[in-house]
Amino acid sequence: MGDDRVAICIITHDSARDLPACMESLAALTYRPLELVVVDCASSDQSVSAVQRHAPNGISLTHRSLGENLGFAGGMEVALALTRAPLILSLNPDCRPEPGFVSNLVAGFTSHPEVRIGAVAGRLYRPLEKGAAATLDACGMYLTPAWRHFDRGSGQIDKRQWEQSDRVFGTTGAASLFSRQALEDVAVNGEAFLGEFHSYREDAELCFRLQERGWEVLYEPAALCEHRRRNLPQRRTSMPPHVNVHSLKNRYLLRLYHQDWLNLVLTAAPTLVRDLGAFAYVLLRERASLAAYSWLWKNRQRILERRRSIQARRTTGSWEVNRWFFKRSQPL
Repeated sequence: MGDDRVAICIITHDSARDLPACMESLAALTYRPLELVVVDCASSDQSVSAVQRHAPNGISLTHRSLGENLGFAGGMEVALALTRAPLILSLNPDCRPEPGFVSNLVAGFTSHPEVRIGAVAGRLYRPLEKGAAATLDACGMYLTPAWRHFDRGSGQIDKRQWEQSDRVFGTTGAASLFSRQALEDVAVNGEAFLGEFHSYREDAELCFRLQERGWEVLYEPAALCEHRRRNLPQRRTSMPPHVNVHSLKNRYLLRLYHQDWLNLVLTAAPTLVRDLGAFAYVLLRERASLAAYSWLWKNRQRILERRRSIQARRTTGSWEVNRWFFKRSQPL
């Protein structure tokens, strides 16, 4: 019998508030064997001790504390090096997976042997408020011609839409199951999660590489997980300045790494409008984020070298990726 371990990888940074409930939900997971890998990115609260106090019994724990905040991408790279499990569940501390969450994600891999699966997305919903209808958070990721990426169903009242298993462009790093084989196949200079993305869009970038190397992302609606999402576009003005810098910088990095000539033609108008709007907003309302443009210019040589490395390893045709800018899903 093959190795069927799932490593739950959690990256913490000032996450003490969320960890007790998260750990409690892990203890109730029905899937075994599980292992837990927690990497703390220089928390200033009680995140480290919270993990030790609330770690679920019966699940082995590997805990590493870092002296600096490497962000989600850097933290995941550390976590991946601490386990050899063939399946990797990336999980945010503000997630509460239901007992069958992992079992249903794993079933997504095993139920479709005809599909080369790199990742499986579940059905995420937001915390239930008393008397309010259930609200969806993410049912797989989709792209728009303006080079925006969104979570399907995000913010919608749950009316049992997105009930079918299907192929999607990508999945959120908040709670997704990845094949280690796929992560190693798409790695760039040994990195599956690219450190320059730090925070934001690192999951979308990874999904581009999965698609470019012929790995499919599946959506499994039976895999349910609560996600208390903190960062939404409408909350941008309340976010720390360095977070907004990363968000803006990564918007352009995503395109610089993955846009091809066909896509440039197909998306030129909407992306130009979006770029001009973003630049005007930064000049008028968010001047601290001008640092994103200066970072891109200073690192232009390294960015071009990274782009060449990524593009040289593509195995799928241009339309195989570009179709996702015009489709939210593909049937199995």
